[in-house]
Amino acid sequence: MAARGTDGMTDMAAEGAGGGHGGQRASTPTTGGADAGPATGTAASGRGAGDVRPGRVPGAVRALGRLASGAVAAARRGRAVPAVLAVATVVTTALSLWLGHRVHEQRAGEERRQDILAAARRSALNFTSLDYRHYERDSANVLKGATGDFKEQFAAQTAELTRLVAANKSVSQGQVLEAGIARADERTARVLVVADSKVTNSAAPEGQSRTYRLQLDLVLEGGRWLTSNVEFVG
Repeated sequence: MAARGTDGMTDMAAEGAGGGHGGQRASTPTTGGADAGPATGTAASGRGAGDVRPGRVPGAVRALGRLASGAVAAARRGRAVPAVLAVATVVTTALSLWLGHRVHEQRAGEERRQDILAAARRSALNFTSLDYRHYERDSANVLKGATGDFKEQFAAQTAELTRLVAANKSVSQGQVLEAGIARADERTARVLVVADSKVTNSAAPEGQSRTYRLQLDLVLEGGRWLTSNVEFVG
């Protein structure tokens, strides 16, 4: 749930006072960061549900193609030329429209997939990067890409997180290693992200490295893919 992500951030922010700890939970608050740029990574789960694959040509379309070929052959032999040419024109037009529609669907699907991955990578980078010296800006970056319960809960904890990172002088620099779509449709998506973060704070001034595995749920709102939930999954 969204609470799992924000609760993990509270634990991470507080860690500096205790000297840090290992395990799967993150060690510092995770906000801020720059735009992740174009999405190129894929998770170990392989091609996600958001990928678009060309479909096989339906039998009806193959039949139309054979009809068109037969019509052209008959026209060349001079039999019923006007009628045959009319049929050939209709069939050819239908095939062109169908192929154009398929190409459009594939392009739209690929654009949607890239938009989803870019938004997830950007959100994960902001979530795993912070600097206590400008935490207000960093937390604002997280909220810009958030919506729903996740946005509400993160906003509600911002004041406490600001206090904790300032007290511990926490700095975390995140890096997205991999991102892959687990499932997606036209309005929702789930993305798995692997990210690294180097953490320094008052308890670990030399810095510690952490690896996070995150599950992000996204929804399309106002033409933008926004994060509605973040969970630490390993």
